[in-house]
Amino acid sequence: MEDGMDGGTAGEVRRFGDEGWVGIERHGFVAELVMDRPKAMNAVSTAMADALAQACAELAADRSVRAVVLTSTHERAFCVGADLKERNSFTDADLMRQRPHTRAAYTGVLELPVPTIAAVHGFALGGGFELALACDLIVADGSAVVGLPEVSVGVIPGGGGTQLLPRRVGAARAAELVFTARRVPAAEAAELGLVDQLVATGEDRAEALALAARIARHSPVGLRAAKRALRLGHGLDLRAGLEVEDGAWRSVAFSGDRAEGVAAFNEKRQPDWPGE
Repeated sequence: MEDGMDGGTAGEVRRFGDEGWVGIERHGFVAELVMDRPKAMNAVSTAMADALAQACAELAADRSVRAVVLTSTHERAFCVGADLKERNSFTDADLMRQRPHTRAAYTGVLELPVPTIAAVHGFALGGGFELALACDLIVADGSAVVGLPEVSVGVIPGGGGTQLLPRRVGAARAAELVFTARRVPAAEAAELGLVDQLVATGEDRAEALALAARIARHSPVGLRAAKRALRLGHGLDLRAGLEVEDGAWRSVAFSGDRAEGVAAFNEKRQPDWPGE
């Protein structure tokens, strides 16, 4: 069995929301967070947002999860962003009432405490691309088309795009992409750093799960602390960032995982992580 994939049984999908548009499938220590609203290309409606937030809350609380892969069942889309058909019927008050729901969905993905990978194919636009940006890594196949077109419909990227994109590609490049609202094909997206790994068409999910499995071989305590240090330290000056790193180091230095890791290294065997 592949390393990192032996922490449980794969196959069963736990569904969230009344419509079941979001699911979690376990692959051992890897959890696959599945978007499955095919008739709407995974457009994020209020109900879809609630389901995403609920699923993320469950994943965040599950200490057996070491990595998460965000995927789509739609063959031509990862996620096309906000459900504009639903929003077309909204009053201003409706839109304001929806805002906490959508923010909870995007924040839920962003604040998952373990490494997260988006497996992107087809359209990942607006809020769909923001869900990918909320992940630590993005694996995209040759069919992927990404972008933040919100200004073309009179709004701005509101799922983290104005903050996450410049952290990936720099302020000027992010400004160009947001202001022009242009769609970026897979090859250019990889060249610009909008995605991290470009794979053959149809292989995004498999490659992302394989990458997650490699990650999940390692200490769950170490992975969570490393992610925390990376996220909290980004953008700080060096001295402040090193203090963040020191705090994360102290949280793992006396853990059972650290003791097991050192023992396994010296005994020339694979570690059996206690996860504490």
